[in-house]
Amino acid sequence: MIIQLDMQSDVPIYTQLMNQIIEGIAGGRLKPGEALPSVRHLASDIGVNLHTVNKAYTLLKQEGYIQIHRQKGVVVQPDGLPGLTPEFMTKQQEQLRPIIAESILRGMNLDDLLHQARQLYEQISSAPPGKEPTP
Repeated sequence: MIIQLDMQSDVPIYTQLMNQIIEGIAGGRLKPGEALPSVRHLASDIGVNLHTVNKAYTLLKQEGYIQIHRQKGVVVQPDGLPGLTPEFMTKQQEQLRPIIAESILRGMNLDDLLHQARQLYEQISSAPPGKEPTP
């Protein structure tokens, strides 16, 4: 999986890293049980601080997307990924609400917004293994 970070973005690096790993799992490019690079190795590869990768991995572990073993290292959750929970639905609504509000302010109608969401969903869920979805 190729990690692409935007160092000029307002989105923190650990969040970008989390988002790309979650997208990799959702798109099937990362399989349950698949090993991820160690904190040290990934930090070196992408040129960020160890603490940045550690924070992303810790949050991914808390959300149930990865497991961290002292002996096996970091792996994509092999025992089933987290399902829909009331907490997730609340988090999703909080994140979508400002995006929808800004879309309305910029003149996007509901059909265009749903079309955009559908395109992104299809890009992420249908990207062939080894191929990154196009942004």
